[in-house]
Amino acid sequence: MMKFLMMMIFMIPLCFKKNMFWMVQMFLFFMMFMFMNLMINIMIFCNLSYMFSLDMLSYGLILLSIWICILMIMASENLFKENFYYNFFLFNLLLLLLMLYLTFSVLNLFMFYLFFESSLIPTLMLIIGWGYQPERIQAGMYLLFYTLFASLPLLLGIFFIFNELNFIMIYFMKFFMFDYYLLYICMVTAFLVKMPMYMVHLWLPKAHVEAPVSGSMILAGIMLKLGGYGLLRILILLQNLNLKLNIIFITISLLGGFYISLKCFCQTDMKSLIAYSSVAHMSMVIGGIMTMNYWGYLGSYILMIGHGLCSSGMFCLANINYERLHSRSLFINKGMMSLMPSLSLWWFLLISSNMAAPPSLNLLGEISLINSLLSWSWLSMIMLMLISFFSVGYSLYLFSYIQHGKYYLGIYSFYTGVSREYLLLLLHWLPLNILVLKVDYLMIWF
Repeated sequence: MMKFLMMMIFMIPLCFKKNMFWMVQMFLFFMMFMFMNLMINIMIFCNLSYMFSLDMLSYGLILLSIWICILMIMASENLFKENFYYNFFLFNLLLLLLMLYLTFSVLNLFMFYLFFESSLIPTLMLIIGWGYQPERIQAGMYLLFYTLFASLPLLLGIFFIFNELNFIMIYFMKFFMFDYYLLYICMVTAFLVKMPMYMVHLWLPKAHVEAPVSGSMILAGIMLKLGGYGLLRILILLQNLNLKLNIIFITISLLGGFYISLKCFCQTDMKSLIAYSSVAHMSMVIGGIMTMNYWGYLGSYILMIGHGLCSSGMFCLANINYERLHSRSLFINKGMMSLMPSLSLWWFLLISSNMAAPPSLNLLGEISLINSLLSWSWLSMIMLMLISFFSVGYSLYLFSYIQHGKYYLGIYSFYTGVSREYLLLLLHWLPLNILVLKVDYLMIWF
């Protein structure tokens, strides 16, 4: 595990050399394939070093982090072309990857908290440094205050656990159980804000709309998954209480998911619509994790990985349109089928994955989550039906609005897609639909 850490640290000087933009990406590709070839034991923690280790949960999410970071570089070629502080951009990106890698692989609960919070700083720098509108400062503040305000109780909770048990190794948590209501609220809130659960989701659409394409990709691809990862790790300690209190969170999530799905129909900004659809998907993940059964855990893990790839790809598509038309408004991005017909296929493929059509990972995850929520209470069927139906609804709304209709006459110059963009979209879509073939790995890790 240390070797990958060292590799990332030694990549940092490359960022500041001239014309090394694609070289850093090549090295990340190389690291990705090395990481894929790790011998990993699905059931237990393996690849132990001093304080790092992997199990299937960490492995999938680290793999996703490296992959999304590679694709972020590919999507941000404009920075390189315009020489817009791309050295610092790469440095920021490696720092972020470093933090994410450490978050997912440490075994110590306090170290997990430390890196969990540290990953916020590079994200904030991305939004404030490379965002588009002046409102990005406000969006950054929303992001910072929402997540920091909610995660201070988590720190206190971790200290309390250390005081009680005299250790905070994640691996040994499964032997203990706590029955303190306040501790439960402290530990869970931080992750629910990060997910984000309905009612504490306001920072997400704001951050997405103001972030550059790379910021949106990392926010949708990895940042939302930190919350899910934290919940999957922490709830082991709080099982008894969770069985009493989960009805609150599941109800809020399902009602919120339905409400947000309706809200998607009111959006006129492409990025905003995709961001709100993320909240709707994550509400199902929260529901699945909170049911605390086998299907829910597996489904949440699979949907997190599927959503990371799918949502990130859709932000890339929105950005490709934005680079041509300099607007993200649905009213201006119309009739794209006449202008970029080959891109319509990619819109179709990624939007169909977003509404959980086969053979995407999203379908598999949603089936598992629906299974778990129905076994928890059959009444949840009503909300699940509505969420699934409206998920298809807003996906089709987005697709038909952008692809059909008369195109905007104010377009004065236009160019079609370049090979880099098609490769970028392929690298999002392929793992999303090919990983279904190796679903046995995803389904038996727990």
